[in-house]
Amino acid sequence: MTKITFPVEATHIKMFAASLFDENPVYQGGSKELGVVAPPTFPQAVAQFDPEYFLRPKPGEAWFGSAKGPSGVEGKASSSGGLHAEQHFEYHRNLVAGDVLTVETMPGKTWEKESKRAGKLMFSERITEYRDQKGELVITARSVGVRTERPVAQG
Repeated sequence: MTKITFPVEATHIKMFAASLFDENPVYQGGSKELGVVAPPTFPQAVAQFDPEYFLRPKPGEAWFGSAKGPSGVEGKASSSGGLHAEQHFEYHRNLVAGDVLTVETMPGKTWEKESKRAGKLMFSERITEYRDQKGELVITARSVGVRTERPVAQG
């Protein structure tokens, strides 16, 4: 992933919190010291600023949407065969409106385990660093994905 610039705006934070039905006043500007503070999962909104985000529709390309039926792809949606297994966030300070983040993702550790039903399980970690306009680390996110050697038989 290339570096992405991510402006943290008060209205975006407020709409994000509202979508979670989270009425904590700090997400509405209730912190006198900090202003509008972002909810803990707000960093995931960086996907909105990534033109290559895999779930983003691309002009002129068929897209398997999120509606009841597919919105442009015949049959089943393609799958990488992977599964999102874990997500961890480490906060170095509060994320607040007015921050302008630079976000960079890099590979982390990889490891394998054996499974009776799916064969080898291959785990891979991705580390995402969110740095503010001063270059200071604000959040470190770690996600773990797992792929199976073979499909698990139904039954």
